[in-house]
Amino acid sequence: MNFEQARFNMVEQQIRPWDVLDTSILDLLFHVKREDFVATDKRALAFVDTQLPLDNGCTMLEPKVEARLVQDLQVKASDKVLEIGTGSGYLTALLAAVGQHVYSVDIDAQQLQHAAANLKTAGIKNVTLSQGNGIEGLAAQAPFDVICVGGSVPVVPEALKAQLAVGGRMAVIVGDAPVMVAKIITRVSETAYQESVSFDTNIARLQQLDAIEPSRFSF
Repeated sequence: MNFEQARFNMVEQQIRPWDVLDTSILDLLFHVKREDFVATDKRALAFVDTQLPLDNGCTMLEPKVEARLVQDLQVKASDKVLEIGTGSGYLTALLAAVGQHVYSVDIDAQQLQHAAANLKTAGIKNVTLSQGNGIEGLAAQAPFDVICVGGSVPVVPEALKAQLAVGGRMAVIVGDAPVMVAKIITRVSETAYQESVSFDTNIARLQQLDAIEPSRFSF
C-alpha cells in the first residue's frame, strides 16, 4: 500500500472538506504518521473515514474529527494540555506536536501501554500518561490551557471545566447517539465560560469507570 498517497487522499478528500484549512494542522498530518498508531493488521485502514476499533472496546476517532478538534482548540506552543481518553496515542501525538506538554488520562491500562509504545516509536517525548478516571480530570496538574475529551459524554463535565485556566479552551462532544455536537468551551474569567458549537458528529462514549490509583509513564 502507498501510505503517502493514502495520506494525501485522506487530507484532500476527508479533512479539507470538513473545514480544516489551517495549513500548520494539515502539514502536521503528513509528519505524524497515523498508520504507526494502529495495529499492524489495521494499517491499511488507518486513513479510512470511520472510527477504528482498538483493544478492549476502545475506538480511534475519524481522521477528520481529530484534525478538526486540534484546529478548533487553537493550541499554542506554550499551552499545557489535558487529554481525556488516550486511545492509540495518535491524537495525543498531534496535541503534543503543537503544545508544550500533554497530560493524557485513560481508564484502560493495556491501552495506555500500547499508546506509550506508539508515542515512543514516534519520538514524542513531551507527554505524561496517567491511568485513572478521566472524567475527573487531573487536578494535581491543573489549571490547563487546553482540554480535549476524546470520547462523547451526555453532558459537559463540570470537573473538567473547573480545571481550565482563564483563557483556556476545552473541546468536548456532548449528547446521545445519533445526535451529538462538538462544543468549544472557553473560560473567560474565574466564574464565566463561553460555549460555541463546532460541528455535529456521533462518536463512541468515553469510558467512565470508578477512579483507579494513577500510574504514570513519562517521556
